[in-house]
Amino acid sequence: MRNSSYVSACLLAMSLFAAGCSRTEEDARIERLLSQMTLQEKIGQMNQLSVAGLTPDMEAAVRNGAAGSILNEVNPEIINEYQRIAMEESRLGIPLLVARDIIHGFRTVFPIPLGMASTFDPELVRYGARLTAQEATASGIRWTFSPMVDVSRDARWGRIAESSGEDTYLNAVMGASMVRGYQGDCSDSTSLAACVKHFVGYGASESGRDYNSTYIPPRALRNVYLPPFEAAVKAGAMTLMTSFNDNDGVPGTGNAFLLKDVLRDEWGFDGFVVTDWASAAEMIQHGFARDGKDAASIALNSGVDMDMMSHVFTAHLEELVASGAVKEKDIDNAVRNILRIKSRLGLFDNPYVDVDRAAEVQYNDSIMDAAYRTALESAILLRNEGVLPVDISRVRRILVTGPMADAPHDQMGTWTFDGQKECTVTPLVAIREMYGDDVEVIYEPGLTYSREFSQRGIAAAVAAARKADVILAFMGEEAILSGEAHCLADITLKGDQRKMIAALAATGKPLVLTVMAGRPLVLDEESRVADAILFSFHPGTMGGPAIADLLFGKAVPSGKLPATFPAASGQVPCYYSHNNTGRPFRGTETMLYDIPREASQTSLGNTSYMLDCGFYPLYPFGYGLSYTEFGYSAPVLDRQEYSPDDVIRVTFTLTNTGRYAATEVAQLYVRDLVGSSARPVKELKGFRRISLAPGESGEYTFELPVQDLAFYGLDMTRKVEPGDFHLWVAGDSVSGEPVSFSVVAD
Repeated sequence: MRNSSYVSACLLAMSLFAAGCSRTEEDARIERLLSQMTLQEKIGQMNQLSVAGLTPDMEAAVRNGAAGSILNEVNPEIINEYQRIAMEESRLGIPLLVARDIIHGFRTVFPIPLGMASTFDPELVRYGARLTAQEATASGIRWTFSPMVDVSRDARWGRIAESSGEDTYLNAVMGASMVRGYQGDCSDSTSLAACVKHFVGYGASESGRDYNSTYIPPRALRNVYLPPFEAAVKAGAMTLMTSFNDNDGVPGTGNAFLLKDVLRDEWGFDGFVVTDWASAAEMIQHGFARDGKDAASIALNSGVDMDMMSHVFTAHLEELVASGAVKEKDIDNAVRNILRIKSRLGLFDNPYVDVDRAAEVQYNDSIMDAAYRTALESAILLRNEGVLPVDISRVRRILVTGPMADAPHDQMGTWTFDGQKECTVTPLVAIREMYGDDVEVIYEPGLTYSREFSQRGIAAAVAAARKADVILAFMGEEAILSGEAHCLADITLKGDQRKMIAALAATGKPLVLTVMAGRPLVLDEESRVADAILFSFHPGTMGGPAIADLLFGKAVPSGKLPATFPAASGQVPCYYSHNNTGRPFRGTETMLYDIPREASQTSLGNTSYMLDCGFYPLYPFGYGLSYTEFGYSAPVLDRQEYSPDDVIRVTFTLTNTGRYAATEVAQLYVRDLVGSSARPVKELKGFRRISLAPGESGEYTFELPVQDLAFYGLDMTRKVEPGDFHLWVAGDSVSGEPVSFSVVAD
């Protein structure tokens, strides 16, 4: 991230060189086209339309230059025909930019973005995005509406599934990695333009209801919500999408401060901005625009370049120019931005796709292996009372049960328009294929889907459990329970799942619970009765083999939580990087079910505390167990005082003290003890995946520029404030003992 400006410049230079033109030649081409375009043709470039096959109306729109981009067509032959019409039958021969919501894979589905973040492996995420780009571009798609870098701290919000979780730094790192993976170096037709979304604050939607208002003050906006977008822009992101929400009364699509002052002037963004679906027209419902004409004027004048499916630009911009409410020079700038991206993608020179290439890249060995590795690294071991890994030599019968055991569609998760159930390997299928010759695999689902109520099904599963040596129960959420417009007030397991888990536990047989879901869940009851819990944010196409290998010890869990798991739904929003308050809770780290009922109904010292569920979450950010144990030494700083231009070097020793070769994610946290505005109790500033053999130790160093401690304080200027700090190196956000250092003024 520290070299992001350099990387962005290099990507731009490579793209122009690969396209066979210099920056000057690119600009000349754009200006030449602009000089030839009518106002209607310019407005057409700013219009994005959803298509479904070849239709006379869409063919006419493309032929007449009334569409600059289309979305939702994935048939390469149809895409080629639309491109042929644009190139050969439209007056100026400007290619289309073809878009699709490719959120965590195209045909080969990777874990949802929240699962990718659980890997804490940005290089693997980058590699997966590169392979996804190859799959998608082989069908003619050149633009994806990903990554989503909304900092998401409310597990009730369905779209937390699309994020990298609650932490600013983790969202920034993962978002930048996905941008680099999708876009590559723009040297060939496999570059897939990234679209960073949703600008900005959408993840703070009030009460976790989608599309709801947010109330993020300027300081929090700068310190928490904007940095991931800046990191993605500096990584070279070609496009950016406005958000549905209004923040403090101003909709994202009409926020000139964000789209002009911050994005263009401060960050130097030279790609283009697209609205979210119909969000320009929705400013009318917000009460921010009087009508469609007013909405078009506000959006254009605020810095929007392309309208997705509102039709307000095509309906009103020409009239607005004539009245003087909109300047044609601003339309010209929008079209320049759009044409610039089409040029960098090489579409003017090579708009077509080889229709035979899709069969070569979709589900090939490389992408299937990457999907498997991502699913493997993303799974988080939350609990293990010695039952995992399952020793195949000690069991004769295994019960596989639960609504998620053999649910290929639900296993893929949200936003999987193009994933195919028949290519998805479920845990049941994987366990039968891998171990069916060694043990008897009994399958009794109990519940056929996650919301089902079925005492008869539970009874059948319990009867089967009594005959088994170990129970592998697969619970969680159907895909439809998370994602856009799928928000929940109660984030416990749905249907009769909790009753089924309790009934299975009552058999006395070892109970291993694997949960597949699109959000953090409240698992307080499950943590009391299950002998082990493995959590997998919807793991995608290869989730079954990855989970089977983890359960049976062919691989060791290494995932860490990218979002806090609360002890109760009423705790949310619940996140580690909170401010301390004037009356912080200071007590033992105990859960509600360990507190006597009478004690839980009294005030504990007039502190920040909930009487009925306590203070602490069930599982904290960064948490994740292994089949081995890791020991951390106390971190050692290279000195005690630093100036703002220094680099902090902190060294620690990590030891694998257990019996399995495994990987640990070492995490670096910092606290600024006193600031001109109150600072969080901890902030993630770095992480590193470290693999060690049993008994092996290694000495490792984090390098943290002091400038990474800068923040927007009382005067709203980003700077490092002198003072005292604490620093931790640990395996999660609540472990370890801090060391101290100071930053002194120059």
